[in-house]
Amino acid sequence: MRDFFSSWSKRHFSDPAVIELLLVLGVGFAIVLLAGAMLAPVFAAIVIAYILEALVGWLTKRGCSRLWAAILISGLAFGLVPLILFGLLPVLVGQLKALVQNAPEMLSHGRQSLLGLQAEYAEFISVEQLDAMVGSVTVQIAQWGQTVVSNPLATLVNLMTVLVYLVLVPFLVFFFLKDKQVITAWIARQLPVQRSLVVNVWQEMERQMGNYLRGKFVEIVVVGGVTALIFSILGLQYALLLGVLTGLSVIIPYVGAVVVTLPVAMVGFSQWGWSGEFGYVILAYAIIQAIDGNVLVPLLFSEAVNLHPVAIIVAVLFFGGLWGIWGVFFAIPLATLVKTVLNAWPGSGDERIEESTDEQSATVSA
Repeated sequence: MRDFFSSWSKRHFSDPAVIELLLVLGVGFAIVLLAGAMLAPVFAAIVIAYILEALVGWLTKRGCSRLWAAILISGLAFGLVPLILFGLLPVLVGQLKALVQNAPEMLSHGRQSLLGLQAEYAEFISVEQLDAMVGSVTVQIAQWGQTVVSNPLATLVNLMTVLVYLVLVPFLVFFFLKDKQVITAWIARQLPVQRSLVVNVWQEMERQMGNYLRGKFVEIVVVGGVTALIFSILGLQYALLLGVLTGLSVIIPYVGAVVVTLPVAMVGFSQWGWSGEFGYVILAYAIIQAIDGNVLVPLLFSEAVNLHPVAIIVAVLFFGGLWGIWGVFFAIPLATLVKTVLNAWPGSGDERIEESTDEQSATVSA
């Protein structure tokens, strides 16, 4: 047993670059855990800068200076903020308040329809169980709705936090775009001398992070916009709000789409009951989810995020539990980081598998 552990530790930890990689990762995670709340505007600016970097790079390749490319792209991006704050946000808040206020009536209408089904399937659920279930949901929605109606801004975000973000984030994004080379060069000088493994992991993660963030942003906009448009064409109430919720649901793979199905079905059923219009809404929603999962996601992400669904769900649960909404949003990149570190680790299992495969091929050839 002692020989086993000795051989294992030498194979995995004999390289000084491994110790330095562990040190860099440890410092990075410690900063996020201890100062994550204070540095939230910085993290938000980094996310936006990664999303906009492709446009800045495209302009610089066509002869535009880095300074003017950063000014143009950041100016265009944050020029949309007043449109969102004064155009889109009031509509969303109004639809949210109306939905919450009408939720008890929707549940009552749904109860009447479910009572008809209960009469046919009385052996599975009783009237008392159905009333208890609907009553519990009604109480929870009423409590949450009272908070939303009385103080919607406090429900969404703290007003002071919004002001801080509106002031700091645009400046940070501009300087991240303008001085990307300067900032990365300064970070590189702080790294240990033996940093080949750290650099390899960083370069792979930077590529993965940029591809993921840009792809996820496009996916949110496309899925949310298409859903809102189709729901409006079908005449569904609260189409914009449900479209935004559907777009945001792609942040949480697999689980988000299932969760948003409930308000979509509740609104449609309350509006039309068991009818063809309700079926069209559910069918349209299912088609959007199918196209997103089978066409849009492979097109946007390609091989950038090659993770098993079980690994993605575990990452969402783990990192979401650690860092809340930020952990959920970055669950896939962080899981990719773990995978990249394991693949780059000296003496990793992948190398042994490749050696074993080569030996088997040589045996077969002989």
